[in-house]
Amino acid sequence: MPVSLPPALDLSLDLLRCPTCRTRRLHHDRGALRCPVGHTFDIARHGYAGLLTGTCATSGDDAAMVQARARFLSAGIYAPIREVGARLAADAVSERGTVVDVGCGTGYYLTGVLDHLPGTRGLGLDTSVRALRTAARAHDRAAAVAWDVFRPFPLADAAADVVLDVFAPRNPAEFHRILRPTGRLIVVRPTGRHLAELRGQVSAMLTIDPAKEQRLHRALNPFFEVAVTEQVEYSTLLTRTDALDLLAMTPSARHVNRADLNDGRVLPDQVTVSVLATAYQPR
Repeated sequence: MPVSLPPALDLSLDLLRCPTCRTRRLHHDRGALRCPVGHTFDIARHGYAGLLTGTCATSGDDAAMVQARARFLSAGIYAPIREVGARLAADAVSERGTVVDVGCGTGYYLTGVLDHLPGTRGLGLDTSVRALRTAARAHDRAAAVAWDVFRPFPLADAAADVVLDVFAPRNPAEFHRILRPTGRLIVVRPTGRHLAELRGQVSAMLTIDPAKEQRLHRALNPFFEVAVTEQVEYSTLLTRTDALDLLAMTPSARHVNRADLNDGRVLPDQVTVSVLATAYQPR
């Protein structure tokens, strides 16, 4: 039986472009998305659209990582990060705006923006099928699409009021292309103090490159200028389950042996959360 068009995807269908033709619009036809010349893309029964073509990108977000992330985020430990993203987005969105969340994961941060802006629609992009299954159902105004951030986006020019990038890879040229001239790019990334106590106990965790900010500036500067930067830093309590989920939900999961952590190793019960959130305006 053909899959019906999910309401959230219908809400954002006008934003999508055929990833093969690049400029032709997609329409719903017999349970799939098609362009006028016949390129066809599946709608998964979980509600997201699969637009990736050719060799699909791999993603570290397997089922275990997604489950760990969902549990950790549901505990509210990163709620202040979600709140600052929503507040910065509100400064750029009109009454009926569009937010594109790149590397959306389970849709946690996009949902925060949409809850803050009742007239706004959202579209999440991610390569992880497991994460997209959750993101497609995270909010009634949030659509989800399988896509690789490093390829040209299957989206119309000047389609978005806000591009949201939280702990995710970046494609500055595409961010600039899909943003309206009055739009904002919001980038959230960790500082060197982020989770320092946990890194001190688990040496296999990935470190934060001290040159990260300089590299970010070099990459974005041809396309964007800083409008405002806010630092979010606070100390938070962690249960052992929280700490294990935090380790399991990030790329560090590939380097940390879970069995070693289950042997009673001491993990910190309090960590520092420290991020920078910057709103950029297009040049």
